[in-house]
Amino acid sequence: MDTIVAVATTPGRSAIGVIRLSGPESLKILRGLIKDDLFVPEPNHVCLKQVVRESGEPLDSALVTYFEKPRSFTGEEMIELSCHGSPVILRRVLDLTQSLGARLAEPGEFTLRACKNGKMNLSQAEAIRDLINAQTDAAAAQAARQLKGELALALQPAKEMLIKIIVRLESALEFVEDDLPRIQSEQIEQDLVQVVAIVEGLAGTYATGRALREGLKVAIVGRPNVGKSSLFNKLMGANRAIVTEIAGTTRDSISESISFGGIPISITDTAGIRVAKDAIEEIGIERTHQVIADADLLVVVIDGSTSLSEEDLAIIAQAIQSRHVVVINKCDLVRKPEFESRLNLSSQVVHLSALTGEGLDGLIAAILAPFGEVDSEAVGLLVTDSRHYDLLRRTQASLEKSVDLLSRSSSEEIVLVGLHNALQFLGGITGETTTDYILGEIFSTFCIGK
Repeated sequence: MDTIVAVATTPGRSAIGVIRLSGPESLKILRGLIKDDLFVPEPNHVCLKQVVRESGEPLDSALVTYFEKPRSFTGEEMIELSCHGSPVILRRVLDLTQSLGARLAEPGEFTLRACKNGKMNLSQAEAIRDLINAQTDAAAAQAARQLKGELALALQPAKEMLIKIIVRLESALEFVEDDLPRIQSEQIEQDLVQVVAIVEGLAGTYATGRALREGLKVAIVGRPNVGKSSLFNKLMGANRAIVTEIAGTTRDSISESISFGGIPISITDTAGIRVAKDAIEEIGIERTHQVIADADLLVVVIDGSTSLSEEDLAIIAQAIQSRHVVVINKCDLVRKPEFESRLNLSSQVVHLSALTGEGLDGLIAAILAPFGEVDSEAVGLLVTDSRHYDLLRRTQASLEKSVDLLSRSSSEEIVLVGLHNALQFLGGITGETTTDYILGEIFSTFCIGK
């Protein structure tokens, strides 16, 4: 296997920039960088060395750490050089390492090698990416749990039970001429139901886990001049959107990110929906409809100080197709009791004042309601990755099909097909049965140097 190199720190200027080498030629390349063929570093200890140009002139002073195979992150011989964080210096050191036989690493290649060399399983490798990309403390905590291998541990009982069931059915198929006795068949069916429950329980955490990892897209919609921009500013805690008494002030969508209850949320203030009065407003309204189609939650704002209009009802009718909350704004003014009776019964209604902030906590609670207390230390392991969720659902479907076949006294051969598929799907989560193509797709989402 060849030796790879990459800058492991964030691009740009910094006090320190770390360059990583991994592969069989790492130590040889280090000796070439410092022009000392007899250098024998002590593993896991830091020493100060001078990186030298081809001409023999010093390039930079660097702290060098040597990690001996297999006691390294990748499981290979590995070197880390902590240089001064000038992009010019780092680029020059990279050039020198390549002239000495290294090649630039692909995205995620260090972690991929760690995975292939048994230093971690695939779900742990993916957790590294999630930890780097975490937008909140809660998301980072979940990634750290998966990095410790908690997902693999949670799946282990299901895998062990499934393997035992497969062995029993394979043995019956091989050594028993007649069909399994009904009592044994019923016991296997009960065991499979337990496996299904484990898998279904993990898959059921995905809605919360996805929100924690990817965040929610919330769109504030309504007709012009109902207080959408004022609500947007109040949620953001800053005067981000322009607010005037002129209807149609917001001509284009504005998005900002914030965190509520450990959930990263992207909030978009949109142009008011009405019959456009000019070409610019028409473009803004068209973009509003695009935002609505892409949102996880619609916050429909109504002016509570005026009568409910047909435009309001039309917007609510459109929002009913999606998850939504109806906000009756300006509750600091006179409330109109007929609003509640004219709204759709399936709509959750929140009264608030975007001016004073009254009722704002109620809106935030309504936004987060389906996701529970994800910021609590007591929250359990959550499935956060769509790939894991898809494989869990495939596992569940295969198991449920096998349970149905068993209940109808189908032959062991047919039942075993679904069980072997389920075992393969579970193995795909931790990388035991993952193809090189899928591995390439996964690690292409990592940053270079990791």
